[in-house]
Amino acid sequence: MTPAELLTDAFDRVRESAAAVVDGLSPDDLARRPAPDANPIGWLVWHLTRVQDDHVADVAGTEQVWTGQGYVERFGLPLDPADTGYGHSAEQVEAVRADAALLTAYLDAVHAQTLAFLRGVGEDDLDRVVDEGWDPPVTLGVRLVSVVNDDTQHVGQAAYARGLLSR
Repeated sequence: MTPAELLTDAFDRVRESAAAVVDGLSPDDLARRPAPDANPIGWLVWHLTRVQDDHVADVAGTEQVWTGQGYVERFGLPLDPADTGYGHSAEQVEAVRADAALLTAYLDAVHAQTLAFLRGVGEDDLDRVVDEGWDPPVTLGVRLVSVVNDDTQHVGQAAYARGLLSR
């Protein structure tokens, strides 16, 4: 298995899990908080997709799907187009509302762009430094694993929150 195949499998699992979590939920279900300060399912899936879009586009040297394919307009959120949800206040979390079809369409478009990038990633590419703002500097391999880790944590949180909807 090549590094690209391994990473593709990891991102495939994120996509499949996130799509399953939002499937069949209403916009109100997607916006329901499991606790007053907890993040709702819709925000979690939007955020994990925004982070993947932002970080992979950065290392790939491409435009984000969010802006390049018009998702910023389709969502129509009262947020800066560069916003990925990091550090959101309760009011900003509340402002992220979308239906399952739109969340899944954005997820699928980001996934497709991620896979297109991964097809060209070889073993030697993983050692390329992509961010010198850290000590030690961040390599492509570390950045991609970080995105997968962040995405899997958030999709797990969303799946847990979905389970609470039936209670």
